Formats: sequence, C-alpha cells, structure tokens
Amino acid sequence: MTAVLFDTHAWAWSLGGDARLSPRALTSIRAADTMLVSPISFFEIAQKVRLGKWPEMAAFVDQLPALLDAQGGVVAGFEPVICLLAGMMDWSHRDPFDRLLAATARHHALPLLSADSVFDGIVTRIW
Repeated sequence: MTAVLFDTHAWAWSLGGDARLSPRALTSIRAADTMLVSPISFFEIAQKVRLGKWPEMAAFVDQLPALLDAQGGVVAGFEPVICLLAGMMDWSHRDPFDRLLAATARHHALPLLSADSVFDGIVTRIW
C-alpha cells in the first residue's frame, strides 16, 4: 500500500488539474493507494481566501471536504504529538503550516507531494 501526503498547494492544484503539477507528482498521485490531506491545509486555504491572498480558491473553499472525498482522499490524522513535533523540530523554517505538514509526514512516515524545496532534508519530498 502506498500513501502520499499533499502539501496545500499541490492539493489545490490537483483539484483543478493545474499544469503546475509535475509529471512525477501526477504519476505518484495515480500510483497512490491513499491520498492524504492534513487538516491544516483546510485552514490554510480558508485563511488565505479570507485574506484575499488566494482568490482562485474562493470558489472551492466551501466544498473542500466534499472535493477531497470525491478525489478518494482522506484527512490525515492530526494529533497532539504532531503539534509537538512541529514545534520542536530542529528546522529553521518558521512557517507554521509547513512545520505542521512536515511533522505530519514524519509522524506517519509519508512522502510529501510538494513543489517547495524547503522540505528537502526534512521529509521525503516528491516532485
């Protein structure tokens, strides 16, 4: 069984078949038995829509749980241990969303589907 955790942007791009998804990312999505999205990605999208920083996601924000379900994806577990790991990770990157995604990937031993090289050396990144 293979599973992959989506970075927020990668999940958003997958919803609309965005051309920014790399060929390797698309192959990994097709090959995965389980596609996971962190609860923090729902919060990140909603917050950025509310602040006007991600207007193209405004049409999707109210439907995100149903869209994930339609994709056959599931919400990744989000437990206190992940929050503690995110806070304690020896990593200079300060973005709380990225720290929680990295901690989720580490805790569940999942590769992270992300275009963001900031994760290199912290988790296994697929792109």
